[in-house]
Amino acid sequence: MKKSKSLLLLFALVLVIGTVLAGCGGGNNATTNTGNTAGNTPAATDGSASGEKLAADQTLKINLMSEPPTFDPALANDSQANTVLKTMYEGLTRMNDETGQAEPGIAATWDLSADGLVYTFHLRDAKWSNGDAVVAGDFVRAWKRVLDPAAAEPAPYSYQLYYLKNAQEYNEKKVTDFNQVGVKAVDDKTLEVTLKAPTPYFLGLLSFYTYYPVHKSVEGNAKWAASKDTMIVDGPFTLTEWTTGQSIQVSKNENYWDKDSIKLSKIDFSLVNSSATELSAYESGQLDYSGLPTGEIPTEQLPIVQQKYPDEFQRKGIASVYYYEFNVTEKPFDNVKIRKALAMTIDRQTLIDKVTLGGQLPAFGFVPPGIAGANGEYRTAIKDSYFTEDDAQAKTLLEEGLKEEGLTKLPTFTLSYNTSEGHKKIALAIADMWKKALGVDVKLENQEWAVFIENRQHQNFQVARAGWTADYNDPMTFLDMWVTKGGNNDTGYANPAYDKLIADVKATDDAAVRQEKFAAAEKMIIQDDMILIPLYYYSNNSLTKPYLKGVTLDFSGGIDLTRAYLLEH
Repeated sequence: MKKSKSLLLLFALVLVIGTVLAGCGGGNNATTNTGNTAGNTPAATDGSASGEKLAADQTLKINLMSEPPTFDPALANDSQANTVLKTMYEGLTRMNDETGQAEPGIAATWDLSADGLVYTFHLRDAKWSNGDAVVAGDFVRAWKRVLDPAAAEPAPYSYQLYYLKNAQEYNEKKVTDFNQVGVKAVDDKTLEVTLKAPTPYFLGLLSFYTYYPVHKSVEGNAKWAASKDTMIVDGPFTLTEWTTGQSIQVSKNENYWDKDSIKLSKIDFSLVNSSATELSAYESGQLDYSGLPTGEIPTEQLPIVQQKYPDEFQRKGIASVYYYEFNVTEKPFDNVKIRKALAMTIDRQTLIDKVTLGGQLPAFGFVPPGIAGANGEYRTAIKDSYFTEDDAQAKTLLEEGLKEEGLTKLPTFTLSYNTSEGHKKIALAIADMWKKALGVDVKLENQEWAVFIENRQHQNFQVARAGWTADYNDPMTFLDMWVTKGGNNDTGYANPAYDKLIADVKATDDAAVRQEKFAAAEKMIIQDDMILIPLYYYSNNSLTKPYLKGVTLDFSGGIDLTRAYLLEH
């Protein structure tokens, strides 16, 4: 994501209007389509802007490049699941992507103690899709599932609940009584949450899917999230059709407390992992939206569609990073010099100019622009200059690393990526750069999304493609994932010094101290240990039909379809 100053101005504006946004994985020099948000004009009684007329058929058609691996909020950890779960569930808060602020969700109001540690949430009269009342105990149940140390499948995002008093201790079996964890149902309408330290972005975190409630029917049914018939939800839409590998359909939930704000009757998600097919479907009118974060426009078509559809094309800089990660537990990638050599021989600007074509910014750190720091933007204060592209130095490092490993040549290794023409083109280009600069041979391996995620989580890879989007607007969302045995730490990295830095940050609300330790932590994983190769900071490139309104993207690139609507066309 390098390009013009306009991107930095965009990010600065995001920081001015928004402090915390939930998300959970470029240059703004193109025409911005302000027509796909509904907040700038007075609303008519039908939910559209004044003078607009709604289409009779309120079925939104959109594509998902990959099928979500799960619809269980406790187990989800990818952007595709985030998109669909956001339509079906609602947490204590929800994020207003236009204002950048957490606003009431299932919690109508809340109180905060003077020391910033105890939140008391007062729940509204909300119902589950089967008509049952949403009660405080539904949140307690959900959070206990996430933290359950005996869970058959550990929740990858359990650490997101470590802000609660004794949550980490319970998850690590140091505390055995869940009643000691800082969440309590005072009564059906009152939830008390006690934190271990003041957390300024906590209200935003509560809109994230790991904090969603779950219905009591999940108890004793390990497969409840595998069928539409057992999916009882509390959000704007319910899961009504699901044909594995082909399509997903959600329909308006008439029991949703704010149903009058929902204009769509259905959202039809096709499941097609061909960007060319997706673009063709958009151009023929079979899709109302195309591109990130749900799908993909072919990279070679980006300059063309930008010219062809100037009023429909949108490019937005987002706080997300594209990177390759190493399995640092496996030879020869347990050698940091070898890892550094590979990182230093990638020409990022050429990759962007010749391959991705999306106005991204070259990345030399892990925390992207747009993330708040102690005073303004973190990336402005802490430059991402942890390493440079230098083929000569990389060759020296590789030779030294190979000698340390008793090798004369780097063995052929496998670079894994999930199914996508874009990921494939990037992998081919980088493999070619490595071959020319270092003489190394790389085997490319394409994997279906669910298999790819599972292999990464179990460190069944050597080098793998990855991407990360912000779950909230703080550097922590990019840095606490790399702690030892972290649920999203797929690299196997384990460094007590790093763990202490992150723990120290979580124990203080001093902005200057937090930023200093964040910078030290980022330096450790990039400059010192190079557990991953940052490639670029994302831009979100998409096409939106002129008649589709109310779709919003948050600063991290997360999409919210729940308040969308279709005009006559």
